Amino acid sequence: QVQLVESGGGLVQPGGSLRLSCAASRIIFSIYDMGWYRQAPGKQRELVARITSSSSTNYADSVKGRFTISRDNAKNTVYLQMNSLKPEDTAVYYCNANSVRLGQGYWGQGTQVTVSS
Repeated sequence: QVQLVESGGGLVQPGGSLRLSCAASRIIFSIYDMGWYRQAPGKQRELVARITSSSSTNYADSVKGRFTISRDNAKNTVYLQMNSLKPEDTAVYYCNANSVRLGQGYWGQGTQVTVSS
């Protein structure tokens, strides 16, 4: 069974930093596009950042210049470095693995990020 396990969430003050990790198992990680999404209370889930199998990246406008997505295929892990955090970044962050070629997609269970003083 495919597993995506997120970690690294928590409570941080505005202006602080967090690094999220998502470890994947039982997939050929290197061929999947990986993404981080978030969902705040009462809002729809939205894309935060995405990195393709060839390591091209794209970001939501709201996080450009503050967040960085990266991947380590040797460790089957994708990361999201979040700097200059704002209260509006508060949400549950979800890891996503997607392969258009295989027609398969998977979600992690989510990790809470709370930005508050």
